[in-house]
Amino acid sequence: MIPITVVDVADAEPLVAEVLRSGVIAQGPMVKRFEGLFAEVAGTKHAVAVNSGTTALVASVQALGLRPGDEVITSPFTFVATLNAVLEAGATVRFADIRADDFNLDPDAVADAITERTKAIMPVHLYGQTADMGALMPLADERGLHVIEDAAQAVGAKFDGKPAGSFGVGCFSLYATKNVTTAEGGVVTTSDDDLADRLRVLRNQGMRARYQYEMAGHNYRMTDVHAAIGIPQMERIAELTAKRQRNAQRLTEGLTGTPGLKLPQVLPGREHVWHQYTVQVLPDAAMSRDELAAALTERGVGNGIYYPKLVFDYDCYRGHPQVPQVKVADFPTAAAAAEQVLSLPVHAALTDEELTTIITTVREVLGA
Repeated sequence: MIPITVVDVADAEPLVAEVLRSGVIAQGPMVKRFEGLFAEVAGTKHAVAVNSGTTALVASVQALGLRPGDEVITSPFTFVATLNAVLEAGATVRFADIRADDFNLDPDAVADAITERTKAIMPVHLYGQTADMGALMPLADERGLHVIEDAAQAVGAKFDGKPAGSFGVGCFSLYATKNVTTAEGGVVTTSDDDLADRLRVLRNQGMRARYQYEMAGHNYRMTDVHAAIGIPQMERIAELTAKRQRNAQRLTEGLTGTPGLKLPQVLPGREHVWHQYTVQVLPDAAMSRDELAAALTERGVGNGIYYPKLVFDYDCYRGHPQVPQVKVADFPTAAAAAEQVLSLPVHAALTDEELTTIITTVREVLGA
């Protein structure tokens, strides 16, 4: 089986061993070193490491002072952490549809969704390509709204040369399958000194110094063990990203012209980091998306569906006081994506032979 993702952190062994020998295994100097590398990539003054991407989102909403009743506009086509984080922080979610060309928030739909209670916009940089920050940032500025970037899948991505995570408050995931992983972990990026200070106090039980509490806080800390896993990847991020970009180009060249298959686009002015290479299986294809997924799996080509339903379309959110009772049909572009998307392997460990196998198998199964 050609896997949809590969986790290779062998080059972290010396640093992890150094941490274990030091006896400083909680948050310490490795975390600080990791934060410095991450801030450089994100183009921000500060990177605040936390224990997950979900935590990064929760902490950002909390640090910005959003209160119950305040609304956050985000995408219905995303991983559930986006929604859960807003709910955990006590805010209310409003959804806006996505655009078909990048799977990200449609700025026009966002503008229509803004109410007097809206306090923040939370674009999701899905699959490794940023949302249209050139339209979203002026909209937020005009309406006086915070921007919280769910950049969980987009470390190193850029819009007009500006890195993801540097437009508003950036929230990244370092989960095992991400382009950069610490096994579990997350990062909040910002150039706002006061906000970074609040985040650092918040993540440490509200303490600025031991037993000096300034706010009701949490344990959101990253450990030095986790940071040590991520440091070598941050030092090689340009190389790892270039491999994904080459693999994506090879897939696009090989799959162009496959009947019933819509290939992902890199939009002008954007640098895609290809967390996922996501195609759409259109209604005129020889088989449905689910049938193609099963056929590829049977033939040894790993794949994934990200995501099979809109994020609110589950029983646990129906009737939730912080989730508006909307219909799937209200978001036609997102609904179509949920029925059609299929991700193919694009990770940095792919060989030329594996890429050829992926292309050949997809084309054969779809009758190209």
